[in-house]
Amino acid sequence: MKRKTSFLLAGGICALIVAMGIGRFAYTPILPLMKFSAGLSEDKTGYLASANYAGYLLGAAMSGLVKGHGKLRIFLNGSLIACILTLAGMGIADYYGTWLFLRFIAGAASGLIFVLSSSIVLDELARKGRSILSGIFYSGVGMGIFISGIIVPVSNHFVPWQGIWLVLSILSISLSVVVFISFNAAQLNEDENHAQQNTKMTTTHPILIWLIIAYGLEGLGYIVSGTFLVDMVRGIEGTGAISSLTWIIAGLAAIPSTYLWMALVNRLDYIKSLCTALIIQAVGIALPVMFQNPFGAILGAFLFGATFMGITAMATSYARMLQPSGSNRIIAILTVVYGLGQIIGPAGAGLLVHKSGNYSIAFVLASGILLLAVFLLAAGTLFTKKRERKMNYAIRKY
Repeated sequence: MKRKTSFLLAGGICALIVAMGIGRFAYTPILPLMKFSAGLSEDKTGYLASANYAGYLLGAAMSGLVKGHGKLRIFLNGSLIACILTLAGMGIADYYGTWLFLRFIAGAASGLIFVLSSSIVLDELARKGRSILSGIFYSGVGMGIFISGIIVPVSNHFVPWQGIWLVLSILSISLSVVVFISFNAAQLNEDENHAQQNTKMTTTHPILIWLIIAYGLEGLGYIVSGTFLVDMVRGIEGTGAISSLTWIIAGLAAIPSTYLWMALVNRLDYIKSLCTALIIQAVGIALPVMFQNPFGAILGAFLFGATFMGITAMATSYARMLQPSGSNRIIAILTVVYGLGQIIGPAGAGLLVHKSGNYSIAFVLASGILLLAVFLLAAGTLFTKKRERKMNYAIRKY
């Protein structure tokens, strides 16, 4: 691997660790601590998660308006700083309304960082003919989940939950410095003419519509486990002691998953690989409900971690292949639809849990939504290909 490519991947991975592994998903292992110490109900914890994902939706939408790699980096750097400040703010503020605001801003920063860093890294890898390495880039999310999964329980032995947010903000400062240095050393292509051409959208590929719908359902389904897994496991008799471990396992499984799923794409294709990952994830989310013991919790966490970022890597790479021009816009569209699902998921699940007293219904519904995504993606693709064959036959006949 060339040195510049290594710098590019290092910067991209650290950006995802800050934005996703810490800025977004550190809330999952901290949630039970906040819930106990601050006396938060399940619906209020769900609203905090939804505030973050609403911000994520806004950030993703805003990112589609940014043009030119030079401007992408300016907005990326500003978003990293905003993410750090909101993490520190969570450790200082003591009012629920302030937490909602901070999680919203953190979500907006995370959405900008994810889309902008994805656009920068995927464009550069494509330009170098190294798109297969996108799986390594997306492993940053799993690394971040693994890191936060260790830091939260370890730090909790020394500081309360407020101190954990401050520890994570300090770590994020160090990682952001790596992003600034690495992207400078990578000597990114910042030809404005090239970048401006890259933002012009061409005709939308028919399969892209089905991909967007399925990806939105993935956002709605996966986020229930992505938000409440640790708290759910803590509430199952005999598994409370391993609740923090499940999140570490999810992070470990996610680290190599993106590269492995992208390798599978080369053997099969995007649609078959995506459908396989969605089915496995549906099983993983349902397992803690089907088997309410350590086996169900650990295997469910592993299957969840092994698929959720793999699905993101495959969906964004496939969308970019179907729509090679305007990469930041098409990634932004995918992320916005995904974000809509993420807003509805935690709020809806929180209300269900608040009324039913357990997570079972919410997790089963989430699993069913993922299976619906499989059906629509597979059926939509078959329908599109059948229609294309008819059109080609009609053209040849004419």
